Amino acid sequence: MGEGTMQNEINLRRTKEIAPQGLLIDGNWRPAKSGATLDVLSPLDGTRLTTIADAGREDVDLACASARTAFEAGKWSRAAPAQRKKVLLKLAELIERDALDLAVLGVRDNGTEIAMALKAEPMSAATTFRYYAELIDKVYGEIAPTQGDVLALVHRQAIGVVAAIVPWNFPLMIGAWKIAPALAAGNSVVLKPAETASLTLLRLAELALEAGVPPGVFNVVTGKGPITGEALALSMDVDVMAFTGSGGVGRKLLEYSARSNLKRTYLELGGKSPNVVFADAPDLDKAAKVAAYGIFRNSGQVCIAGSRLLVEASIAEEFAAKVARIAEGMKLGDPLDLATEAGAINSEAQLQRSLGFAERATAQGAELLTGGARIFDDTGGWFMAPTVLSKVRADMEVARHEVFGPVLAVIPFSDEAEAVRLANDTEFGLASAVWTSNLSRAHRMVQALRAGVVHVNTYGGSDMTVPLGGVKQSGNGHDKSPHALDKFFDLKTAWIQL
Repeated sequence: MGEGTMQNEINLRRTKEIAPQGLLIDGNWRPAKSGATLDVLSPLDGTRLTTIADAGREDVDLACASARTAFEAGKWSRAAPAQRKKVLLKLAELIERDALDLAVLGVRDNGTEIAMALKAEPMSAATTFRYYAELIDKVYGEIAPTQGDVLALVHRQAIGVVAAIVPWNFPLMIGAWKIAPALAAGNSVVLKPAETASLTLLRLAELALEAGVPPGVFNVVTGKGPITGEALALSMDVDVMAFTGSGGVGRKLLEYSARSNLKRTYLELGGKSPNVVFADAPDLDKAAKVAAYGIFRNSGQVCIAGSRLLVEASIAEEFAAKVARIAEGMKLGDPLDLATEAGAINSEAQLQRSLGFAERATAQGAELLTGGARIFDDTGGWFMAPTVLSKVRADMEVARHEVFGPVLAVIPFSDEAEAVRLANDTEFGLASAVWTSNLSRAHRMVQALRAGVVHVNTYGGSDMTVPLGGVKQSGNGHDKSPHALDKFFDLKTAWIQL
């Protein structure tokens, strides 16, 4: 499909009416028991798209009980891995079939630019489901090296009920990272999408039923985090909690685990990722462009966004100016235009938060090179200009806290030792990058940087073959790769006296 034809297809879908959305429990769509709903507002223009059900504790309990019953019944949990594989491959095909519909629906719901959304949302989700479908019938148990009169077997078994709480920035992609391996392993799932980005995941649930996932194996409850999310985290029917979101919510989930059944709780809590540029980078022009796009795509609403740009002092001023010029040249505007390179902020609250960070940074002495203001406010949508702040000190708020918006803090360093110290001077440890032509330095930096991912002479772009996880307060556990399955299996030992 050519770009012109693709744009026409997108335009046909941009105003499509969206029916009110319910909860999926035990294979049936139903309203919340209370009848309560939440309005879905579009970041593109602030208009009301539809409503979603606002689930209460009773709804969550029903969904968790449904998942438990389905797991114990065994139609999915005890099915041959090859059978689960067949269903998940069908789901991947259905996601690809409806990719454009899903992408446009997601952009209307959360504001990501459509060119990124197509790849990062439905196509990524389809890849994830296909990856774990193909992997699951290749997972073996073990025979332990015991003495001759003992046979010791290590079985991998599905744990039970998995609760997944996913954020609003890439709901399909991140949702698939949790749902696909959990289902592939034989578990039942109760999913809670973010209240400001639920629509594509509700559509995914419809496709799961169409693909043949049995009733009760995949349930979806929408609603407010402090009510719906808390009820899910406190449920005695949930065995594993998988979460991506803020550190504050992550701490609450750990507390709820302790208050309930000590469910295993895996947290991906974002970051303040350092992008370290040495003067001997192989291509400073490329480094500047990648640095700009590494923070400003999806308006900075990316967990691994390179929000701290650490630059060797000898080139810091010139490099920061180069990044600012690239930011000013980015195509901003309508997220449903294929040419747009940075879309909308997810909500009015998130927009005001990002603007506040930029305003306080300049008050604390940072130099505003570009941006720092709301744009396109006449549309009624939530947009912010890409913002580059130079002369940022490591102790400034904007250098220490996750903004989750289009705000870049540029910090100079004098030598490799200081670069390492500044890069690691954060409570987070999700992603990082280093740009250098010195092979020895690159390896030293990979070892020294305290982060789950270290990019070298690039930023982002890793695929399903490698794990994504954080250290320090960026969380625990891993998404992607075969290692993600570890969260959703129990190991059971059979010790057999011969």
